[in-house]
Amino acid sequence: MPLMRTITGPADLKALTPTQAQALAAEIRAYLISSVSQTGGHLGPNLGVVELTIALHRVFDSPRDTLLFDTGHISYVHKLLTGRHDFSTLRKQGGLSGYPSRAESDHDVVENSHASTSLSWAIGIATGRQLRGQGDRHTVAVIGDGALTGGMVWEALNNIADQRDLPLIIVINDNERSYAPTRGGMADYLASLRATQEYETVLSWGKRQLTRTPVVGRQVYETLHGMKKGLKDIVSPQGLFEDLGLKYLGPVDGHDIEAMETALRRAHDFGGVVLVHALTEKGHGYDPATADEADRFHAVGKINPETGLPLELSGRAWTDEFSDELVRLGREREDIVALTAAMLIPVGLQPFAERFPDRVFDVGIAEQHAVAMASGLSFAGLHPVVCLYATFLNRAFDQLLMDCALHRQGVTFVLDRAGITGSDGASHNGMWDLTLLGIVPGIRVAAPRDGQQVAIALREAVDIDDGPSVVRFPKGSVGAPIEAVRRIGGLDVLRDPEVGTDDAADADAGLDLLVVGVGSMVQTALEVADKMHAEGRRTMVVDPRWVLPVSPELVELARGAAHVAVIEDNIVGGIAGALTRALEEAGPGHRDRDGSTTATPPVHGYGIPVEFLDHGSRDQVLERIGLTPDRVATALSAQLA
Repeated sequence: MPLMRTITGPADLKALTPTQAQALAAEIRAYLISSVSQTGGHLGPNLGVVELTIALHRVFDSPRDTLLFDTGHISYVHKLLTGRHDFSTLRKQGGLSGYPSRAESDHDVVENSHASTSLSWAIGIATGRQLRGQGDRHTVAVIGDGALTGGMVWEALNNIADQRDLPLIIVINDNERSYAPTRGGMADYLASLRATQEYETVLSWGKRQLTRTPVVGRQVYETLHGMKKGLKDIVSPQGLFEDLGLKYLGPVDGHDIEAMETALRRAHDFGGVVLVHALTEKGHGYDPATADEADRFHAVGKINPETGLPLELSGRAWTDEFSDELVRLGREREDIVALTAAMLIPVGLQPFAERFPDRVFDVGIAEQHAVAMASGLSFAGLHPVVCLYATFLNRAFDQLLMDCALHRQGVTFVLDRAGITGSDGASHNGMWDLTLLGIVPGIRVAAPRDGQQVAIALREAVDIDDGPSVVRFPKGSVGAPIEAVRRIGGLDVLRDPEVGTDDAADADAGLDLLVVGVGSMVQTALEVADKMHAEGRRTMVVDPRWVLPVSPELVELARGAAHVAVIEDNIVGGIAGALTRALEEAGPGHRDRDGSTTATPPVHGYGIPVEFLDHGSRDQVLERIGLTPDRVATALSAQLA
């Protein structure tokens, strides 16, 4: 990589000739294929922005000028051009983040991966600098066409249109996709703008032909060129942006560095807000990616760089268990419909969509709209299943609370990637949902412990029609089913210190410790219980299955224990806090072996600390925060001593 090794920062790019810049693009594309195939990561999106990112850094002066990437998973090329050449530990603990990271570089600004935020950041930065007398510094927001489906973008554009003198450039990275093909009215509008490329081709041909005609040729061409705006409006109206008062340039071939530089320099020199429409291809230059119609290698694991085939076969995922059961339910019930926010494939809705195409709604990157729409579908007599990553539920909490729960609409939320996800870093961990859901009146939340329980919980959830229900599960491969010893009401007893006793009441009384495992943390709870048993403590392990609201059976079991431990993959205090409040409301209840009643037992909560967690594997993050069997058992032993 002779050219890439010479690039220690954006200033080095400016000295390259156009031919060298194109050669650098080829080197970077080859490097991305070679390195990401070994580590995994967002390959397809970054292959699509190689030339675009080179042009950005050749025209603008980062970090004096600020570059924002929406979403941040398209920042790999930006990292390479700002001197970060070692991708061997990409998305691994201690290595490069898969998103922009302020800890890595002054060139990185917005770290989170929640889409459609860049224009709000951009107008804030540009306005702030203008107020501080720094109006000569440009702010550039690179936003994917999929992110334009988010309502926050249009709130920002409304505001930007009122401050058109800001040195602010909006670059639409239009590859016709978010994760999968972009859908909706904005996608159709951008598709119509792409048609103007044909017009530009005709105009260029006309210029060549007419200027060869002596005397009158130049005058005819200039007359036609003066009609350009009118012709464009006929071929493909671009009035949406221009009616907002935004200067529109494009569409431009995003894989032509010189064309991109020309457009970006015009935008740089304009002296106000400019929108540059760049046409790119996701996975560009890598045949296995462009041949993958599903997602163009949006995110890959370790793959063979020659073939694109995976080198590691993953086991059956939690998502697969949900996906299969939803299809079965869809056959049984015509009222079940599904919604997602531009994540049809990742959340497991593709099989349902193939079987019932009229019953799936991909609303784009618009979680708020999805939840309010689901409430309307419920009111109309259907049962919507809203499928989101757990971290993205944060964006629609108001709609969950005020549109769905307040109106007691029967909507089921399926939260994928709950708990620690690991390699995608702080913004992707699904660690807030149980705490947020705990303050929603009337909500019911299930946390299945295995794949078998995912299917059972989903069936139970869609039978709830008087308020919202939630089923949450983690990322990754699902293990073997964990069988219950017995069931008490709706909860499962998984470890019983008195198995085989003739008196069930005696079995539940006089416990030294009740361990409550929440969802995927049940296996950890069982291992902790084994260690407590080895220390001579009478220990029971239960899985509440439905963790919110806290069941009367769980409260009664807890009142019969000297101590209670709750292990959850949510910020500490979620279910532990709910159980503590339920015990306080129930009053004293622990029965000593002499028959006396003591105070309400203490609840020891073990969960995720209230902090943003750096990327690493799931196991590494759990070890770092002390949420492993050994670490929990050690801490619990100290508290019980």
